[in-house]
Amino acid sequence: MAVTEDDIRRALAAVPAPDGAPSLAASSSLSKIAVMGSRVIFSIDVAPEQAAGAETIRRAAEAAVKAVPGVSDVLVALTAERAPGSAPSTPPPAKPASPMMARGSREAPQGAAPQARPQGSSGAGVPGVKHIVAVASGKGGVGKSTTAANLALSLQRQGLRVGLMDADVYGPSVPTLFALHSKPEVEGRMMKPLEAHGLKIMSIGFLVDAGTAMIWRGPMVMSALTQMLNEVSWGELDILIVDMPPGTGDAQLTMAQRVKLSGAVIVSTPQDLALADARRGVAMFRKVDVPILGIVENMSYYDCPNCGHHAHLFGHGGAKAEAQAMGAPFLGEIPLALDIRSTSDAGAPIVASAPDSSYAQAYGRIAESLWKRLSTGAPGRTAPRIVIER
Repeated sequence: MAVTEDDIRRALAAVPAPDGAPSLAASSSLSKIAVMGSRVIFSIDVAPEQAAGAETIRRAAEAAVKAVPGVSDVLVALTAERAPGSAPSTPPPAKPASPMMARGSREAPQGAAPQARPQGSSGAGVPGVKHIVAVASGKGGVGKSTTAANLALSLQRQGLRVGLMDADVYGPSVPTLFALHSKPEVEGRMMKPLEAHGLKIMSIGFLVDAGTAMIWRGPMVMSALTQMLNEVSWGELDILIVDMPPGTGDAQLTMAQRVKLSGAVIVSTPQDLALADARRGVAMFRKVDVPILGIVENMSYYDCPNCGHHAHLFGHGGAKAEAQAMGAPFLGEIPLALDIRSTSDAGAPIVASAPDSSYAQAYGRIAESLWKRLSTGAPGRTAPRIVIER
């Protein structure tokens, strides 16, 4: 029998509320409940001063819903608003700031204390992980996910311990890129990542049914990403590559707030339209104090496999020129190639299926340059510190 919202509310009727209501089910702090097959997602809004103590309620709510017959997975987020100028709690339970960073944000006055970034035993915010690198783009359709997958594989071929996390909650591509469609095993509260070609891989696509429309607001996105970071047994990794959704929204802000990103790689095509969006991506990461490790020009050129004609279908050199203008490193070019597309669709990216090809070597050079910047401590230009007021 299918799980319904009424089933969940009946379970939550036995959970105390943070606002004095008879139960969480009757409380205004309970968000809309999303039921997607056997998976349930909701958030609990609490006052900032109650955030630390409300974790007990969150856990009770999670346990109550997990006990409902037919429920396999539960995502419960705590959200809180703090007054402008007040100090954030640690770890911060607040909702992420608006994606429109220009509103309500400003450079910190000279001498103002910067907002602390979360630290873990690894220094990256996720135990056992040395570096976390976001692969991002200002817009969709530029080959960001394919680039992230092949960069991860190239780093693994260089002898590094590598993980790949698909943070694109609205359009996860990693399950298709690696032909992985199983559900992760759970031990205690920790999920075991799936594995392919030596990579440890986690995606929201493993947790929801294929074709499900992800109609999630910020708190749900924040909760899902936090779980994939902190409730996955990543083990010891030299680098975790995070395939970000396109744009500059909740996912990017959540990653910048919840972990210490070693930097971001921006993927763009050479055309002016894509480059304009890439500029926004660079500006967003710099505003949240994430170094730009470099820019990759994808679909840089096309060599006809029949006649050998070399064509620049989307222009050429635009990303390199843009990198120079923004003071960011240029990591390299990737061609528009049928083999890259076909191997990705087949679930065996080009670096895994044809490691000696010229295309795989192009990804390898970019990965080598990326790792060199990380291991020598040569990130992109340092961003200004900002404070965000609500």
